[in-house]
Amino acid sequence: MTEFLALAYPWVKSLHVISVIAWMAGLFYLPRLFVYHVEQVGEEGKTHDMFTTMERRLLKAIMNPAMIATWVFGVMLVLTPGVVDWGSIWPWTKTASVLAMTWFHIWLGKRRKDFLAGENTVSGRNYRLMNEVPTVLMIVIVFSVIVRF
Repeated sequence: MTEFLALAYPWVKSLHVISVIAWMAGLFYLPRLFVYHVEQVGEEGKTHDMFTTMERRLLKAIMNPAMIATWVFGVMLVLTPGVVDWGSIWPWTKTASVLAMTWFHIWLGKRRKDFLAGENTVSGRNYRLMNEVPTVLMIVIVFSVIVRF
């Protein structure tokens, strides 16, 4: 298995990066949709239905598969011999950031369900602030992996 992972490394790494890009796009866009949903729309009507459809499709068709693929390919990279030195700090900061990003993804999914139930209590301002979470996590992840401090 380790020989296969070593041979497949460039392919797995490429698929991991592609998955991360798709996941990040969704993590940036869904909170923005929530801002528009809160500020532009009442709780019922055509526009509300349009936003809930857009949010569902983004989460279910793009974000969830991208997150799963990111995790699968990431674990494959971790299992590839010589890729991760667990004695360094960088794999731990990356792991913590990926776990935080996964939590954020789940949090967004719960907020989508709140919109569906007509129970959203988060303001547009707070969604704007939460929209910065994936940016900060991305910065930590990129520096962790590239600089390897």
